[in-house]
Amino acid sequence: MNFLSHFYFDRDCNDAYQVLGSVMPDLLRNADKEAKIKPERLPEQSDAAIKSLVAGWKKHIEIDRHFHSCDFFKYHAHQLKLLLTPAIAGSNVKPFFLGHIALELILDNLLLTTNTVFADDFYDHLKNAEQINISAFLELNGVHSQKFLSFYALFIHEKYLHSYTKLDSVVHALKGICSRIWKNPFTKEQEIAVGKVIRDYTAVLSDDFMQVFWEMETLLMEA
Repeated sequence: MNFLSHFYFDRDCNDAYQVLGSVMPDLLRNADKEAKIKPERLPEQSDAAIKSLVAGWKKHIEIDRHFHSCDFFKYHAHQLKLLLTPAIAGSNVKPFFLGHIALELILDNLLLTTNTVFADDFYDHLKNAEQINISAFLELNGVHSQKFLSFYALFIHEKYLHSYTKLDSVVHALKGICSRIWKNPFTKEQEIAVGKVIRDYTAVLSDDFMQVFWEMETLLMEA
């Protein structure tokens, strides 16, 4: 799941470090590809901020585990793969990867456009997490913090997730993610074709996309 989909499960949380922890795996991956950490394996911590960061990190892992094994993900990621395959014919981008990421970005779009979550609430939490505590968490896991903190400040400043209310921005984000792996992933024609698939499939999901969130909330409560 992407940032706002993870935030859905902590949308009523008052702990900025819990919220940050719940998206930290993806933030860290974007900020520093070399950082490979396992905070869930740390011994019990006494510092409240670090405990919350670890708890959020564990929750992220649990949510992704449930999501990537659920019928909703398997079905819709596959359908998107089938629809996107002809749209990107000739591209080096793997259709399964594209379908997977497209589904996650569409869910973020739908959460925003239905006012189920609010990007400003998410960013407010991130702003309330103090750098000294973030640095302590990263250093505890063997990661020098400056590279992440620079990325983190820019991530908050740009507030890019607001743009996910527009499907053109979702397509642009999808292309950007693919660009990290494949140089020049789409031609202009392919990008237009991908955009049509995204728009059409967002309409398909709009009526019942919340079902997967409700099911996962139940699983998390039972864990």
